[in-house]
Amino acid sequence: MRSAVGAIRLGVVRERFREIWRNVRYLIVGLPTAMVTMLVPPILAAAALSTAFGGLGFVLFPRAMAGLRRWAEWHRRRAAALLGREIAARRMRPQEKGIRGVLNDREARRDVRWVFWNVVTGIPAGMAALACVGTVVFTTVAAPLWWVFPQEAPLRLLGVVPVTGWGGALAIGGVQVAVFAALAYWAVPRLAAFHATRCLAALEPSAEDRLAEVTESRAGVLDAHGAELRRIERDLHDGTQARLVAIAMRLGVAREALPDDTGELADLLREAHEGAEEAMTELRDVIRTMYPPILADRGLSGALAALTARAGVPAGIEVGELGRLPAAVEAAAYFIVAESLTNAAKHSAATQVRVRITRAQGGLLVEVEDNGIGGMDETRGTGVMGIRRRVAALDGTLNVSSPVGGPTALSVELPCES
Repeated sequence: MRSAVGAIRLGVVRERFREIWRNVRYLIVGLPTAMVTMLVPPILAAAALSTAFGGLGFVLFPRAMAGLRRWAEWHRRRAAALLGREIAARRMRPQEKGIRGVLNDREARRDVRWVFWNVVTGIPAGMAALACVGTVVFTTVAAPLWWVFPQEAPLRLLGVVPVTGWGGALAIGGVQVAVFAALAYWAVPRLAAFHATRCLAALEPSAEDRLAEVTESRAGVLDAHGAELRRIERDLHDGTQARLVAIAMRLGVAREALPDDTGELADLLREAHEGAEEAMTELRDVIRTMYPPILADRGLSGALAALTARAGVPAGIEVGELGRLPAAVEAAAYFIVAESLTNAAKHSAATQVRVRITRAQGGLLVEVEDNGIGGMDETRGTGVMGIRRRVAALDGTLNVSSPVGGPTALSVELPCES
C-alpha cells in the first residue's frame, strides 16, 4: 500500500517538474525570439519607405508583412500548445491582397500589435526564467568547487556572502538553490501563462473585429446569394422560358395545320399546347417569387413605386437614399412590401397605406402602416409568418403592432453593409 502511494506521489512530482520544464523552455526560447522581434518595426518601416524608390515597397512591404504573419503564427501555435488550447489556422499569404489590402487587413494590424506585446512581455519573462534556472544550475555546479576560485575573488553566494569553506559552501549554496528553485517553481509557470495568454490575446480578434468580420462575411454571402439569384433568374428567363415559348408556338402552329378530322391527334396536341402554356405561367411565377425581374430593370425604388401604384388600396411611398444593396435584401424588401399591401387590401379594410424605406445604421428599414381595423392574428394566415421567415433568413428583426381598432404598423430591419 505504501509503495503504491509512493509511486503516485513520485508520478505527481515528475509531472510537475515536466510542466515546469515546459514553461522554462517556452520562456527561454521566447527570450531570443523576442529580441529578434525587435527588428520587425525597422524592417517594416524600411519596406514601406522603399515605395519612394521606383515603387519597390509595393512588392517588399506586403512580403514583409507575410513574413511577420508566419513569425507571429509560429509564436501563436507555441502559446496555444502551452495553454492546451485549440486554435484555427489563419490566412498565411496576406501579400496576395497587395499593399492596400494589407493596410486594410485587420489581421495584419493584429500582427503589428503582437510585435509590441511580444517584446514587452517576452524579454522580461525570458530573463526572469533564465535567472532562476541559471542560478540553480550555477550554484549546484559552483558551490562544491568553491576552492577553485582565488582568495582575492572568492565565490559569493546570495550575491554578497563569500564562501571560504565547505560549511559555507554547502549551507549557503543549499539556501540559494532552495530559494531560486522555489521561485522557479512558483513564478515560471505564471510568467509563461501570462506571456502565452498575452500572445494569443494580441493575435485573436477583439469583439469589435469579430463583429466587423461577421458583418463583412454576411455582406459577402448576401452579395454572392444575390448574384446567384440574378444568374438563375436570367438563365430561366432567357433559356428555359424562351424554349418553352418556342415549344408552345410550334404546338400552336401544328394544331392550326391539322385537318379537322384528326380527332385523337388533335386532342393530344391541344393537351400538349395547354400544358406548355401552363408550364410557362408557373415558371413566370417562380421567377417573380425568386427575384422579380422588375428589380433588375428599375431597382428597388422603381419596383416599389410600381408595386404601390397597382396596390388594391391607396398607398403612398417614401424612399430615402438607399445606396448599394445586396440583391437578397432588395428581393426581401420587395416581397415584404408586396405581402403587407396584400394584407392591407384583404384583411384590414384600410383606406390608406403608408410605405417608408430608409437606410440607417448599416441596415435597411422597411415600415408599412395602414389605417385599418387592426387586430391582426398571425395564426389566421395573414401572411406575416411568411414575412417572418424571410426576415429570419437574413438575420433581421420584425416588429408588428396591430391593436384592435388599428392602426396596423409593421417595421422590418434587414442588416446589410455596402
